[in-house]
Amino acid sequence: QVNLVESGGGLVQAGGSLRLSCAASTQLSCNTYVLAWFRQAPGAEREFVGAIAGDKNQEIYGNFVKGRFTIRRYNDNCTAFLQMNSLKPEDTAVYYCTADSGLVISRTRGGDYWGQGTQVTVSS
Repeated sequence: QVNLVESGGGLVQAGGSLRLSCAASTQLSCNTYVLAWFRQAPGAEREFVGAIAGDKNQEIYGNFVKGRFTIRRYNDNCTAFLQMNSLKPEDTAVYYCTADSGLVISRTRGGDYWGQGTQVTVSS
């Protein structure tokens, strides 16, 4: 069982930055889990933002990121961060943290465990 709690969302102007946090409580060692971020805008499907491997040696990102976002994790306290820079109004969405105990995470389905999400709103 994994419990995920996101925080850090809010309202920001276009061009600004936000850092989202995902605090994970896990039964297994934290580095067992791939941690990832997805987002969902109103009326849109859930979209893959990025993921980071349990041992932190690999990160992957959605095509739209284009170097603007960075994922980091700290396994000591099992927390993942999504640093978002150069935000655009089209980045407005609810951002979700997800975890999976496999070696990879599906870019479409996400992991087995999900947080409740945090709202990010980017004004123009």
